[in-house]
Amino acid sequence: MRFLNVLVISALILAAAIVYKIKFDSTLQIERVAKLRGEVRRERDIIATLRAEWSKLDTPGRIQSLAERHLQLKPVDPTQFDTLDRLPERPPSIPSPPADPIGAMLAPSASDFATGSIARPAGR
Repeated sequence: MRFLNVLVISALILAAAIVYKIKFDSTLQIERVAKLRGEVRRERDIIATLRAEWSKLDTPGRIQSLAERHLQLKPVDPTQFDTLDRLPERPPSIPSPPADPIGAMLAPSASDFATGSIARPAGR
């Protein structure tokens, strides 16, 4: 009977220690969650402040006044545009690259790329 009493008392003490540890851990977790919520609230406030500042800086009137003050822009004149048939003639030939055998092997030639300004050689 005495052994049973000692066993029950030690089990109660062990259970109380476990409950105390669980309570202590949960208190630490609650403090951590409260701290994280505070940080999230601060970050949201900072984001809201930055968005408000961005909205203020991004107003078209402000940008227009800055452009007028710092850029020397002139209005577009309709005579600045021209048709494509009035473009200058194409240069007579493409200048040949300097004699570099290794560079010639590495660099792609103009005939590798077909564009609107360079005609593709006949045979490709």
